[in-house]
Amino acid sequence: MSVDAVLIAGPTAAGKSAAALALAERIGGVIVNTDAMQVYSELPILSGQPAADELARAPHRLYGHVSASERYSAGRFQDEAAAELATIVRTGRVAVFAGGTGLYFNVLTRGLSPIPQVSAVIRALVRSRFEAIGREQFYAELVQRDPAVAALRASDTQRLLRAADVLEATGRPLSQWQAIAGKPVLQGLKLARFVLAPGREFLVERINRRFDSMISHGAVDEVRALRDLDPALPAARMLGFPELSRYLKGEQGLDQAIAEAQMATRRFARRQLTWFRRYMADWRWLTEPGNNLSSIAGEL
Repeated sequence: MSVDAVLIAGPTAAGKSAAALALAERIGGVIVNTDAMQVYSELPILSGQPAADELARAPHRLYGHVSASERYSAGRFQDEAAAELATIVRTGRVAVFAGGTGLYFNVLTRGLSPIPQVSAVIRALVRSRFEAIGREQFYAELVQRDPAVAALRASDTQRLLRAADVLEATGRPLSQWQAIAGKPVLQGLKLARFVLAPGREFLVERINRRFDSMISHGAVDEVRALRDLDPALPAARMLGFPELSRYLKGEQGLDQAIAEAQMATRRFARRQLTWFRRYMADWRWLTEPGNNLSSIAGEL
């Protein structure tokens, strides 16, 4: 094998898992999850984790090993991915990193900035302030203190709170911390890097059909079992979770919940592609669905 690791990125429903599995079977590789939502153990269907028969066909790592009540972070992913990589390399196999979380691929190839941990106390204080003064005033105050925040949308609650958390905890803007380069997990290794980017019509059809399949296979029951989950936790923001939660509360019908979840997923896929174009322009982009395995294997 001419490479040490293969990276397969792409928007949701682009076929990353299928391509990674087919490749791992062909080369005897080990698939390492590179998706922030597929780590949660209670939501294998809604997060699109590999099914039991797929898990039996090739080794899979970092899937479904975290409780939805936890906050999984890029820092934890960095540590766990590095540990898995060391084991894979030691056994003479090839790691196949597959997923849709752009930040995690940056951790692998660019390194993670050494941003200090934020305590639960500070996070609570920041969220209390957010609730007390409202989104618009919170955003305006934060921009005054950290002008780089102006690049964010006021509606991007998660990133606004993250920026405020770091500023409160360290006294330095998040942008300053992000400018400090970290050590890439895959530093020094020979990599084959791919982005699966099928056309819009194909992707829309796949997104809609996949969510329908999730519903038929028990996604509603997964959400029902987590009805008391703190909505501020990352798992509660998983695609489909808020919409199905509203359905279970009687706030909307199931058909409406499905339609809204599918729309939210399509929007998310567009944002993913924007990230990939910004950070992965020099990767090999595969835009024709159906021949991903042959295209990837042909370059190894």
